[in-house]
Amino acid sequence: MDEYIGLDVSLKETAVSIRRDGKRVWRGKCPSDPQLLAALIRKHAPAPKRVVFETGPLSVWFFHALAAEGVPAICIDARHAKAALDMATNKTDANDADGLAHLAEVGFYKEVRVKSFDSMLTRTLVAARTRLVRIGTELSNQIRGLMKTFGLVVPAVTGSKFEHHVHALLADNIDLGQIIRPLLEAWHAVRLRAAELGRKLLADARRNAACQLLMSIPGVGVVTATSFVSAIEEPANFKHSRSVGAFVGLTTRRYQSGEIDYDGHISRRGDSHLRGLLYEAATVLLTRSRSECDLRKWGLQLRERLGFKRATVAVARKLAVIMHSMLITGEPFREKSVAA
Repeated sequence: MDEYIGLDVSLKETAVSIRRDGKRVWRGKCPSDPQLLAALIRKHAPAPKRVVFETGPLSVWFFHALAAEGVPAICIDARHAKAALDMATNKTDANDADGLAHLAEVGFYKEVRVKSFDSMLTRTLVAARTRLVRIGTELSNQIRGLMKTFGLVVPAVTGSKFEHHVHALLADNIDLGQIIRPLLEAWHAVRLRAAELGRKLLADARRNAACQLLMSIPGVGVVTATSFVSAIEEPANFKHSRSVGAFVGLTTRRYQSGEIDYDGHISRRGDSHLRGLLYEAATVLLTRSRSECDLRKWGLQLRERLGFKRATVAVARKLAVIMHSMLITGEPFREKSVAA
């Protein structure tokens, strides 16, 4: 008979539950190591049909490592599983594993596509660079704020000019300089490391034909194009281009019950970083781009009727749809739509 297994994964230990023919036949715990888990599964479940675990920080590693061991691993949406797991009276790891095994047995789950290690490596590069840029901004703001207390106002400049002005203002204040200069050295080091990652990101994008294609869109730069390609991976993962808007969380939520039926704010589900980048690209297209493309004209018309924020969200959603279509067709962005 087929066995159905639920794994409640945590950082140190993983709770395991095995069901067969509608009954639990074994449960226990194992260190959170895919090889040890695979050996345990082979020992207690000779014919595993499904091995189910939720999305989480270790899900990418677990999925690929278990698949390499020949285990039929399935990663499911944690939000979808939560509704079923909350039915248990007591919240424990063992009960969660039982619930996941039961979901695997009845097939009541929503499978999640797990990204490849190459895509995760690209996403890690983008995330690391973004974090360093933000840290540098926080440090520069902290330096400005501390110096204002003593009447030393740094002009609104960036880069090497910022560093030059800080040194000039601290020339006559030795005591304050002993406090600010370590922060300035940290800011300088972070800025250098962010520039290194930025150069690597740019070099990778230049070698990637998909990124070069997407960067033909006004407002879409290296970071947005790279993040979009790594999030989508294969265009065939989406049957329809319009589904990408929902995947990124840029479509409206609907609530209907009895006489009540209305559309709310956007769902904000999916990749929040990519959603922010698409919103930023839409903002650039509407405010700073000199392009007279149909997408910009459409967005400006929406702005007159709905306001800037709603129009920008709509343009961001349409950008996601257009970018996916471009990856499928391989055609560059067209400034004007072709008349039917």
